[in-house]
Amino acid sequence: MNITDLLIKDAMIMDLKATDKKAAIDEMVNKLYQAGRISDVQVFKDGILAREAQTSTGLGDGVAMPHAKNAAVKEATVLFAKSTNGVDYEALDGQPTYLFFMIAAPEGANDTHLQALAALSRKLIDADFVGKLKAANTPDEVHALFAEAEEDTPKEVTNMPKDRPFIVAVTACPTGIAHTYMAEDALKKAASEMGVDIKVETNGASGVANRLTADEIKRAKGVIIAADKSVEMPRFSGKPLLSRPVADGIKKSHDLIQTILDGKAEVYVGKSETTQADAASQEKSGLGSAFYKHLMAGVSQMLPFVIGGGIMIAIAFLIDNFMGVPKDQLSSLGSYHEMAALFKSIGGVAFGFMLPILAGYIAYSIAEKPGLVAGFVAGSIASSGLAWGKVPFAAGGEKTLALAGVPSGFLGALVGGFLAGGVILLLRKLLAGLPRSLEGIKSILLYPLLGVLLTGFLMLFVNIPMAAINTGLNNFLQGLSGSSAVLLGLILGAMMAIDMGGPFNKAAYVFGTGTLAASVATGGSVVMASVMAGGMVPPIAVFVATLLFKDKFTQEERESGLTNIIMGLSFITEGAIPFAASDPARAIPSFMVGSGIAGALVGLMGIKLMAPHGGIFVILLVSNPLLYLAFIFIGAIVSGVLFGALKKKVA
Repeated sequence: MNITDLLIKDAMIMDLKATDKKAAIDEMVNKLYQAGRISDVQVFKDGILAREAQTSTGLGDGVAMPHAKNAAVKEATVLFAKSTNGVDYEALDGQPTYLFFMIAAPEGANDTHLQALAALSRKLIDADFVGKLKAANTPDEVHALFAEAEEDTPKEVTNMPKDRPFIVAVTACPTGIAHTYMAEDALKKAASEMGVDIKVETNGASGVANRLTADEIKRAKGVIIAADKSVEMPRFSGKPLLSRPVADGIKKSHDLIQTILDGKAEVYVGKSETTQADAASQEKSGLGSAFYKHLMAGVSQMLPFVIGGGIMIAIAFLIDNFMGVPKDQLSSLGSYHEMAALFKSIGGVAFGFMLPILAGYIAYSIAEKPGLVAGFVAGSIASSGLAWGKVPFAAGGEKTLALAGVPSGFLGALVGGFLAGGVILLLRKLLAGLPRSLEGIKSILLYPLLGVLLTGFLMLFVNIPMAAINTGLNNFLQGLSGSSAVLLGLILGAMMAIDMGGPFNKAAYVFGTGTLAASVATGGSVVMASVMAGGMVPPIAVFVATLLFKDKFTQEERESGLTNIIMGLSFITEGAIPFAASDPARAIPSFMVGSGIAGALVGLMGIKLMAPHGGIFVILLVSNPLLYLAFIFIGAIVSGVLFGALKKKVA
């Protein structure tokens, strides 16, 4: 199949009207629907948006390749669209986008379709070809350009001269349609220009192509992984290795190759290089890295529901507090007045998605799309408290069956997500021997049915111990006071400042939000309040330092310090990252001290917070707003003075 077979003239837009990303996607999706290439606008659009949420498909140099592979696609199609004025498509280079190739692939896309789509992707790294497309004015001209284009794919490496360096690479993206092959060709082109031999393995939608052999890996000077999904890693143990997003393979291919050639890539340590003495610790480290990756995949999808729903619920309590609730009706606080009840109901619906979303996307990260449904079910069971047990029946006696028990909460959903992902991986192995003709039925019927069945029954047992742990933990946190709360606040506050958006920061934040669900009805969480206070300190501390120690900062840094107070008050800890990155030995310890003090003071006074985010914009949802702000500024002043005093003067 040729590219022109997929590039339908009726599905071209030669004068795209949209000026922003959302409108551009809407316009192109609607055109595909009008051309009869998709059956459901929303289903296909959801697939496009899900891909964009992972990383923008605006590749830079004025080109974007939004793509989705789902059941709404009737027939594999490539929509071409051209914008005269350019679209703000959030491209990787920050520049306007002029050419769009929206790829619609059916769930059962065969290898022929996928090869044609890969060929299209490869053509778009050719600057001359892209220039000709920008000059085209009609669908016929676009069609003709692709019809006349000759295959110019870099050749595979065979019989490599020993005087030329040789490296290997792996490219992969979640959909496996476009970026995988663009990165492959970009790396090959860059290698050819630099006098380097390269072999690139692609992990595309049709499977692994050009698989690297053990001998090739052994002979290679280093390895480049340009991927946005998991690839087979143990085989690279002991080799210098760079692991980067697939977009870097497309846009920074020369830099990646040069880093390998310069010997600046770190040696990857996998299981094959471990000794008997250290195998256990290294395996634990690898598992820890994978655990964090999958956990963050769930957390990042969960947080919008937590933030939106949590703040809505908190506003409901705020409304009732303002309007007043009789003492004998305090149990109805948050839903006593009609307006408060409305906010609480809407917030409760959003908040109710928290655990299914967490478990669902953990499973998705582990097992991709087939894991999603099993993960959602696991999270819902954790939320409902469904468990195995004995209950009396009207007819007499007891029978063993599933019943609603105590919710296992955040911890149950976390375990459920990993369980669901593991179940799908197991099913993949068990069903691997099915005839190729039954390949389609696996994703449509077998994975959802068996995944839900096995995960659901396993969760009935998992919920029992996890509910006990969850209840005990909530009771412990609710009972924290005095020195215990101070210590916890100190630790969590300091964790928020260690890496400002990294693993420690996220771990503290997730822990704080996990306590919110059980405490919002009683006025909020001291833990969440300590976490947010600790996270607000570093950016405000930067402002303090640049204000008090002007001779130790450049003009640009002082100007950045002014914006940091806004970011700090908004609970955007990442505002302090440039300062921490440029002087970590002085900045990070200073920030940790102030953040720890702020968290400890909040814990000491038992200040509660009913919202999971928002900074000063949710200050009225804090049990003692003035004291809370005072503690944050005390921590910021301490950090700012320490940072400024330790920092050297500008030369």
